[in-house]
Amino acid sequence: MTGRFVVLGLAVPRSGWFRSLTQWANAGALPVTFVKCISAEELRARLQSGRTWSAVLVDGALPSVDRDLIDDARRAGCAVIVVDDSRINRDWAALEPDAVMNGLFDRRDLVDTLTRLARPVANADGIDPTGQEAASWSGWRASVAMMCGPGGTGASTAAIALAQGLGDDVRHGGMLLLADLARHAEQAMLHDARDVMPGIQELVDAHRLRRPSIEEVRSLVFDVADRRYQLLLGLRRAQAWASLRPRAFDAAVDSLRRGWRVVVCDCDDDVEGESDGGSPDVEDRNLMTRTVAARADVVFAVGVPGVKGLHSLARVVRDLVAFGVPADRIVPVFNRTPRPARSRASLAGVLAELIEAPELPSPIFLPERAVDHAIRDGVRLPSVLTAPLAAAFEGVLERCGPRPGVGDEPQLVAPGSLGSWSDAD
Repeated sequence: MTGRFVVLGLAVPRSGWFRSLTQWANAGALPVTFVKCISAEELRARLQSGRTWSAVLVDGALPSVDRDLIDDARRAGCAVIVVDDSRINRDWAALEPDAVMNGLFDRRDLVDTLTRLARPVANADGIDPTGQEAASWSGWRASVAMMCGPGGTGASTAAIALAQGLGDDVRHGGMLLLADLARHAEQAMLHDARDVMPGIQELVDAHRLRRPSIEEVRSLVFDVADRRYQLLLGLRRAQAWASLRPRAFDAAVDSLRRGWRVVVCDCDDDVEGESDGGSPDVEDRNLMTRTVAARADVVFAVGVPGVKGLHSLARVVRDLVAFGVPADRIVPVFNRTPRPARSRASLAGVLAELIEAPELPSPIFLPERAVDHAIRDGVRLPSVLTAPLAAAFEGVLERCGPRPGVGDEPQLVAPGSLGSWSDAD
């Protein structure tokens, strides 16, 4: 072994193992350079500083030790070692740290663990480019449909229609979920939900520190019996997006896919990220839409006829393609369209000219129908709205198959993100 282990530490005040490790490192009894952090925010700042770290030791009694903190450490190329506190009952297997140690460990235990999991740092350039954790997508996962569109196009109502149409298919066995993942969530209003919770906030919070069972996840949804699907309520306030952490939300979406056969997501149409505008806050704000768009088997982009409607729909489709959604999985939907076939053909032709993507499926045309009374009374929507959407979803799945999971395809690497090798390495 060459070099020393450079270790970050975060613990509760007056922690015994924290004090012992500091003494060992200062006395030279360990080949360790130990850097203490007083908060999770300081730990994240050091991880993002560009310096090379071997490992992160965190106290299991801290509530801030969750999926996102572990993922942040892995993205920095660090091994994550949790020092378990027997007084706190935590499901560490669900959070998947690299190792869990007892708080009474000695110097030999620590050196053996670091030697097995971490890489000594010879100099500032010694960066391990293999420290990132690949997302696990093994096992059963439901098909995902995403419904999005500019405001006022009826995308939320179209999501209800799609969920109802797919819920009528006996092959799904009634295991169909409509999830409200828009920042300005309106499905609670459209379903006249008497309760505003539980919803997506409770689901994501349940995944911060553990992986809840499928039964626990299913207990957070409401049954819409007449339309044969279940409903996950959205954010209670649009500003609550700031409480959704990326890794916890990703795990929550994964649990939804484990618990149902089809998941229909009502999302926003904004997929802008940090690489587009340079703002990490924008990417966090669009977390729900970006996460679903990266996994959806079929994406429905809803627009309305007219000059403005065509322009907005073309913009949404182009943004989705630029984000990485395959064009053959994006289904344009014209809502409240005129009846004459000539008018519909004209809309399809203009859209094709604006987008210039020959693999884009033919648009769906939904006629003008008075659905306010059905929404108000909670009854079924007319089949003229539900059947075309369900047929398009099944058609794309049959033609393209399930979408490969995240991590199954080559990913673009930002220049400099993997570090570099030194001459000594």
